[in-house]
Amino acid sequence: MVNLVGTRDELLKLVEQGFDTPILVRGNEITVSGEPHEVGLVSYLFEELMELVAHGHLLTTDSVARSIDMVKTGAFRPSEVFSDALTVSRTKSIRPKTGGQKRYVDAMRTHTIVFAIGPAGTGKTYLAVASAVQALARKEVRRIILTRPAVEAGEKLGFLPGDIAAKVDPYLKPLYDALYEMLEPEAYARAMERGEIEVAPLAFMRGRTLNDSFIILDEAQNTSPEQMQMFLTRLGFGSKVVVTGDVTQIDLPRENRSGLVHVRDVLTDIEGIQFVEFGHKDVVRHKLVQRIVEAYKEHTDERNR
Repeated sequence: MVNLVGTRDELLKLVEQGFDTPILVRGNEITVSGEPHEVGLVSYLFEELMELVAHGHLLTTDSVARSIDMVKTGAFRPSEVFSDALTVSRTKSIRPKTGGQKRYVDAMRTHTIVFAIGPAGTGKTYLAVASAVQALARKEVRRIILTRPAVEAGEKLGFLPGDIAAKVDPYLKPLYDALYEMLEPEAYARAMERGEIEVAPLAFMRGRTLNDSFIILDEAQNTSPEQMQMFLTRLGFGSKVVVTGDVTQIDLPRENRSGLVHVRDVLTDIEGIQFVEFGHKDVVRHKLVQRIVEAYKEHTDERNR
């Protein structure tokens, strides 16, 4: 019961705030009273939370708050979302935290090409890399290829020193960060030596056919329509492609159209291709990031009215 309602009833209070129903806890019994529809939702929520606790899931204020949202929308069962796991090593697994992330993970399992479009902090790149690492570990693919366009985010960095690897590394660092977090240093080094993991700028994709690969294009909002077409036509047999980006953070010159915006008009409703849209409720970073994303969206919507 302590696992279910939280220390000092903090989780129970969160549920009471989320629904307009009185909740009474006595011993091992929870009594919910009020309007039948609300009572049904709260009862369903507690059933889901009890199932999570029974399977060893540690409830937190964040997971309970997200469970309340899932129960209200009815899109996913919380136990279904939080019990899903992408196994990236013998000791570590990555789990979706929102209904949108669960939809994304399912799409990567069932579709050849997946586009993940949404604000920062929604786990687009992180979950894609986790899916790729799991696919490599299970020998579903022979290599992982991570790429992104080398476009500066509003700053002119000038000429960078070093060879080609040193010049492009700053642009690819977010992809390295995700890999470092999932793989042990020795495992990462071995995979790089064997050519099982390749990190390269988008320009290096031209002219290649990529078979038996899990290919991730990150920051795709900074591609041109021509670059996007070039990249998608690299797809070979036995491969999977995930394209991620945020159409609100385009760093291209104003006169240039984003390839990610363009591709939504071109490839919608094609079999084997899935578009997954994230919203501010899918942000899993600091709570303030979610509020920042929401505030910018509201400001943009007001300006466009």
